[in-house]
Order: sequence, then C-alpha cells, then structure tokens
Amino acid sequence: MIRSTIEIFATRDDHHVSRMAALAIGLSFVDAAIPLPVPGIKPGFANIVVLIVLARYGLRTAIWVSLLRVLAGSLLFGAFLSPGFFLSLCGALCSLAALFLASALPERFFGAVSRSIIAAFAHISGQLMLAYFWLIPHVGLFSLAPFFAAAALLFGTVNGLVAAHFLECEKVEAVPQVPIQ
Repeated sequence: MIRSTIEIFATRDDHHVSRMAALAIGLSFVDAAIPLPVPGIKPGFANIVVLIVLARYGLRTAIWVSLLRVLAGSLLFGAFLSPGFFLSLCGALCSLAALFLASALPERFFGAVSRSIIAAFAHISGQLMLAYFWLIPHVGLFSLAPFFAAAALLFGTVNGLVAAHFLECEKVEAVPQVPIQ
C-alpha cells in the first residue's frame, strides 16, 4: 500500500489573514448581541477590521478577510446557505466592489470615514436589491430604504472614525523616536 502525504505550509501572511478574519468574526458576534429596533440593521463592527486591512495590506487581503468572515460567521451562527447567508454575502461583495472603486479616489479627500460610508451604502443597497429580486418582490420593501440609509450613514461614519483612529495611532507608533542630545 502506497501512502502519500500532502503537506500544506501556512505562510506568515496566511496567519495574519486568519487572525484578522477571527477578529472580524468576533466582532460579528458583538453585532448579533446588540438589540436594534429595526430587523436587518446591524452596526457592522467587522467592517472596521476590513477597512484597516484594506488600508494596511490592500484589497486582496481585505477580500479574504471579508469573505472568511461571512463564511465562518454563517457556519458558527448556523445560517450557512440560508437567506441570511446570501444577504450577508451579497452585501459583502457589493461593499468590496465599492471599496475597489473607491480605492481610485484620492486618499487626501477620501479616507477611512468616507470609504466606510461608501461601503455601508453599497452593502445595504446590495442586500435590498437581493431581497427584492429573490425574497420579497414587492416595491413596498423600498419603503424601508430611508431607515437603512440612515443606519448606513450612522454606522458607516462610526466605523470609519474607529478605523481612522486605529490607523492614525499606527502611524504615530511607526514614527521613529529621535533621541534628545
């Protein structure tokens, strides 16, 4: 009998992506624990991690972190392949597409806060469109759009401010200290 062994070695980048995805999944649990008055509205704290990863490591790593969060989060919540999983996946894909397009905008004017708001609006727009074309094909669904837009603006701003704060703290720590003589 011939035995073959397949060895897969994880790189340093693989470990980094898995740590960031684990952090994003943990923040998804925090989202789920917060009761909000309108179903379907969540703070989206995991997007803070995605924004930081996007700024530090680029779009490719941010895509990995976001998609791993959606997949693993749905498995842990017991929602894999449910309508909630597909709504989350669609929102994440639309958000990533918007972040890709926003990456072409000048960073001087479009920082973490504006990108977070753009991503939040793309996320909720994608979810509303999927819900309309798949789950609830009734125009009355769009009467919820103002509530979702207000939540996207509020939580997009808050998440962007938190991400910007962490990114700014990182810049301050990265500045080498010159000894005083």
